Amino acid sequence: MSNLSASRILNNPNYRKLIKQRDTLAWTLSACVLVLYFGFVLMVAFAPEVLTSPISDTSVIPVGMLVGVGVIICSIILTGIYVTQANGKFDPMIEAIMKDAAK
Repeated sequence: MSNLSASRILNNPNYRKLIKQRDTLAWTLSACVLVLYFGFVLMVAFAPEVLTSPISDTSVIPVGMLVGVGVIICSIILTGIYVTQANGKFDPMIEAIMKDAAK
């Protein structure tokens, strides 16, 4: 890529908009994952009786097992949200920015 193309991309207002939207989404989803994981770890540290209690009187499955699986599933869902946004929203914006820079 030439310096002229790079300069056109960096000065493109759509590029700044893309960076802002992408960063906002990435930081928001990262914060969600951190809250989930640290929340789980804090529950292990400070409320182990909640996590070790069975899900019902007749069950041997602890609540912590379901919470742990829930954390993993939520992380997968959040990753899916990012991928969907990247493919559906950010990629077309990148293509348009690249076309403008190639002119």
